Amino acid sequence: MIRSDCHMHTEFSTDSEAPVRAMAEAALARGLEEICITDHYDKDYPPVPDVEGTAFLFDPGRYFPALADVRGEYAGKLAVRTGIEIGLQPHLGEFYSEFIPKYPFDFVIGSVHLINGMDPYYGEVFEGRTDREVYRETFRLTLENLEAVKDFDVLGHIDYVVRYGRKKAEEYSYADFADEIDAVLRKVIEMGKGIELNTGGFKYGLGFCNPHPDIIRRYRELGGEIITVGADAHCPEHVAYDFDRAEKILKDCGFRYYTVFESRKPVFRKL
Repeated sequence: MIRSDCHMHTEFSTDSEAPVRAMAEAALARGLEEICITDHYDKDYPPVPDVEGTAFLFDPGRYFPALADVRGEYAGKLAVRTGIEIGLQPHLGEFYSEFIPKYPFDFVIGSVHLINGMDPYYGEVFEGRTDREVYRETFRLTLENLEAVKDFDVLGHIDYVVRYGRKKAEEYSYADFADEIDAVLRKVIEMGKGIELNTGGFKYGLGFCNPHPDIIRRYRELGGEIITVGADAHCPEHVAYDFDRAEKILKDCGFRYYTVFESRKPVFRKL
C-alpha cells in the first residue's frame, strides 16, 4: 500500500488555508505513515486578483520552526517531512541553486505552472489558440526549464496544463506529443531526477492522474525508477485522494516500489 503523501499545501501557500496539523490528522485517519508538506514558492509569479502583494512566495523563517513543532508532536505516529514546490522558469536556475541548499528540505518538487508568464489556471494562455498548441508549447518549455534549473528532486504533474484546457483531454494523449514528452522524460532520467504520480487529475475531473498513465508507463520503459505519489491536496479532505487507484496504476506500469525523500535522498517503499 501507498503510505506516503508527498505533495500537499498548507497555510504557508497562497492557495491554501489548511493548518499543518489538520493535514497531519487527515493523513493519520487515512492510514498514512508519512507526509511531506510541499508549499509553493513560485518566484516571479504574476500578480493574482484579490491577493495583496506578491503571490506564492515562501517564508522559511515561519515554515521551518512551525514544521519542527509539528514533527515533534507527531513523532512516533506520523513522519512529517519538510518540502517545497518550486515554480520552474528558465531564468530562475541560478536563484534556486542558491536558495534551495540554504535550507534543510527533505524533498523539492519542480513544477511548471507558467507558460510565458501565464498560469493555465486563469485561461488567458488559451486565448486565440487551440488546446493542442498550448499543450505542445508547455512540453517544449518544460524541457527548457530542465536545461536551466537543476535544484529539485522530481518533476511535478507533468501534464498539469491539461487540467485547464478548454476541452481538457479531447486534444490530448501521450501519442499526440510523444516526441516532446519523451524528450522531457529522457532529460529527467539523465539528470538523475524523478517524476510524480499526482492524483489531482482525478480530483479535477480529468479521469486520469497527472501525468497520464501512458506517460508513467513510458517513463518506466525508458528506465525511470524514481516516482513519488502525492494528492496535491490543499485541504484535509483531499489528503491521499484516490491512492488506491494510484497503486494500481503504478503496478500496471511496471513499478513495484514508490519513492519518498529524506534529506533529498530517494528511499524506495514497496507497493
